[in-house]
Amino acid sequence: MTKEELLELSKKVCKNTLMETLEIEFTEIGDDYLVAKMPVNSRVHQPDGVLHGGASVALAESVGSMASYVFLDTDNYFVRGIEISANHLKSIKEGWVFAKATFIHKGRTTQLFEIRITDEDANLISIVKLTTIALPKKEK
Repeated sequence: MTKEELLELSKKVCKNTLMETLEIEFTEIGDDYLVAKMPVNSRVHQPDGVLHGGASVALAESVGSMASYVFLDTDNYFVRGIEISANHLKSIKEGWVFAKATFIHKGRTTQLFEIRITDEDANLISIVKLTTIALPKKEK
C-alpha cells in the first residue's frame, strides 16, 4: 500500500471509536514513524482548562497502536497495547498537539515506541513509551 492509502485506511478504521471522539487524525507516515494530531479544546481539558493527561495518553496509544497496525503483518496478527508510561512536561490550553510514534524496538512479538507529543511550536508537551504485542490470529 502507498502512504496515502495507509493514511486513508487509518481514517476508515477509526470510525465510531475513541479516536473519532477525540478528533485524532493521522497525518504523516514515514518508513519507521507515524504522526497524528488532536485538537486541544474544552473536550479534552481537565477542570482547570489545560490538556488532560489522559487525553495525551489516549493520543499516544492511538498513534503507537496504529503504527504497529500499519507496519506489521495484521493479516495474520492483531496488535494490543500492553504497557504505557507518560511524562507530562508542559501544559497547553488550546491549539493542536502532534504525536509522533517512532520504533525503539520492532520485534516479531513485541514492539517498543517512543511517542513525542508536541504543540504547534514544536514544544515538548509529553513523552510516552508504549509497548505493543502482536498475537497470532486464530484459524477459523
